[in-house]
Amino acid sequence: MNVLFVHGFWDTGFVFRRLRKKLEAAGHTCFSPTLNPRDGRHGLDDLARKLATYVETELKEIQPLAVVGFSMGCLVSRYYLQRLRGERQIAAFFAISGPLHGTAMAYLYPGKGARDMRFRSQFLQELEATAAGLAGIPLHTYYTPYDAMILPQTSSRLAGATELKVNAWLHPLMLTHPAVGQDLITKLNQLEA
Repeated sequence: MNVLFVHGFWDTGFVFRRLRKKLEAAGHTCFSPTLNPRDGRHGLDDLARKLATYVETELKEIQPLAVVGFSMGCLVSRYYLQRLRGERQIAAFFAISGPLHGTAMAYLYPGKGARDMRFRSQFLQELEATAAGLAGIPLHTYYTPYDAMILPQTSSRLAGATELKVNAWLHPLMLTHPAVGQDLITKLNQLEA
């Protein structure tokens, strides 16, 4: 399966290096672009448009794609899928510790991207209003009850998604937790079967 990783706040595509290595060892092809500005200061819709451009130019001939978002990257991915018609070539969406319904931590940083991640933001309301755009796409979420970046932690859950609760002690450790990597491989293999 072809896998497109979408990084989180202030991250780069390099944040997926260990997970990417694990998935590639299992036979999957991975892509992990860096979207700028990395703090989303121009808005998460801006990053989603940059993601769409990357898919249309760099991955034009590569289908289908499974999208794996981490943290802020989950919202960027959702906007791409729901508002920019990305769902047409997506085989599945995996959200790892995403502030899918907002996070209290977003109030601690200025900028449009942080405002987009605040509870009941116009951005989040738009995603809720267009959630039907995810219909027909297998949805999977991963969350930890110990996440100090996604507050409340239940914000990482998504209606209609299969979910896996992981006891990772820190937000970034979700990307290296063995249960997340193994579950991703299992589900990606099922998509290819």
